[in-house]
Amino acid sequence: MRKIRDVLRYRYTTDLSLEAIARALKISKGVVAKYLRLSEAASMGWPLPEDYDDLALERLLYRQAKARSSSFIEPDYARVHQELKKKGVTLALLREEYRQATRERGDQYTAFCTRYRAWAGKLKRSMRQIHRAGENLFADYAGPTVPIIDGQTGEIRPSSVFVAVLGAPNYTFACATPQQTQADGLGGLARVLTYIGGVTALIVPDNPRSLVRDADPYEPVLNRLTEEFAVHYGPVILPARRRRPQDKAQVENGVQVVERWILERLRHRQFFSVAEADAAIAA
Repeated sequence: MRKIRDVLRYRYTTDLSLEAIARALKISKGVVAKYLRLSEAASMGWPLPEDYDDLALERLLYRQAKARSSSFIEPDYARVHQELKKKGVTLALLREEYRQATRERGDQYTAFCTRYRAWAGKLKRSMRQIHRAGENLFADYAGPTVPIIDGQTGEIRPSSVFVAVLGAPNYTFACATPQQTQADGLGGLARVLTYIGGVTALIVPDNPRSLVRDADPYEPVLNRLTEEFAVHYGPVILPARRRRPQDKAQVENGVQVVERWILERLRHRQFFSVAEADAAIAA
């Protein structure tokens, strides 16, 4: 029931696609579509009434589902698509598994293949991204670091530079952090949200181990603290895929701006604390 509530909240309060909602909640696109069909059949919108506990919600949703007379079970084409990427998996095998799961109530092989290919033909093959103002925030760390000198020992340690860019209108934020730990990454995100005075619907960070427990390219799993951060502030956090800079092209360009127009101008200055370097970057 919690997943269903999350699906409804994202669907009616954001402009995210079904695929983006599925990735954010770590469920399949087919399951998202199923929950939305159930809610539409029950004439359910958002926000839900306050007296809708989990039991009342379940009764309302699945009472409507049982009233459907059709026995046809639509295949989960998103799952089929992902399974086909595994070595040795064929449509014939997947159709057989589908037939066993539906107990003969599903498609025949030819219809199964035809429906899947029609579904796959609608997939977008390019990474063209259209950004609306305030919808997306992209975050990453700059490659170059800022040297911090210990005033007592003279030891030099690197300080990282956190960069975040709004998808539109490419507004860029930068700050210095001691390292690239979970506290540094989430702290940088909190600072940029405070600075811009709002929360975007979607945050796309890089996928370091400090934020992402499992950097799966299709179903990434966030660390617990990162999930709690998302629940507290309200956005969907969808890490970029590994070695796919096009997923966060906006911040890749923003990092170049920060490196060329800020860090290069500070290359001859000496800093004795992260706070001092952060103040110089802000200026």
